[in-house]
Amino acid sequence: MEDLIITGKILGAHGVRGEIKVFPLTDNARRFLSMKKCYLTGAKLENPVETMVVSARIDRGNVLVTLEGVSDRDKAQTLHGRYIAVDRKDAVKLPKGKYYTADLIGMTVTDDEKGELGVVLDCFEGGSGHILEIKRQGKKKNLMLPFVKEYCYEVSVEDSSIKCRLPAGLYELYE
Repeated sequence: MEDLIITGKILGAHGVRGEIKVFPLTDNARRFLSMKKCYLTGAKLENPVETMVVSARIDRGNVLVTLEGVSDRDKAQTLHGRYIAVDRKDAVKLPKGKYYTADLIGMTVTDDEKGELGVVLDCFEGGSGHILEIKRQGKKKNLMLPFVKEYCYEVSVEDSSIKCRLPAGLYELYE
């Protein structure tokens, strides 16, 4: 579903009353506190199931969420590894020049020296930030590029493009 944006990953159950521990995949975990409706889904937004948020609270960088119909630890634990997504229309409006990581999927990536590298297949959390997985035309190996301003200096949602300067030696690793 293109209209959904992933906002968190379920880490497991918290306590015995059905609360789930969610790692926020947003720059402001407080957004969960006003969330009323969400979708439980897979990493690729597959099989979304609409559900209502009963309550949410912040706990040491994570969010503890109670969902409608999840009232015990066993039920909460079955959600481990799933994702929480929201309708794009219900998502927080971003300031000009900002974008959701979900919007990066499908963008064309062009390097200043190498030219067009390919299309963003995925954007996921790495050890020190986000990583773009770039599907290259006619190549078996996808290129993994750290999504940092130093390398990806221009992102245009309107043009569906990312301009970058690859770090020295990265391109050669994938050839």
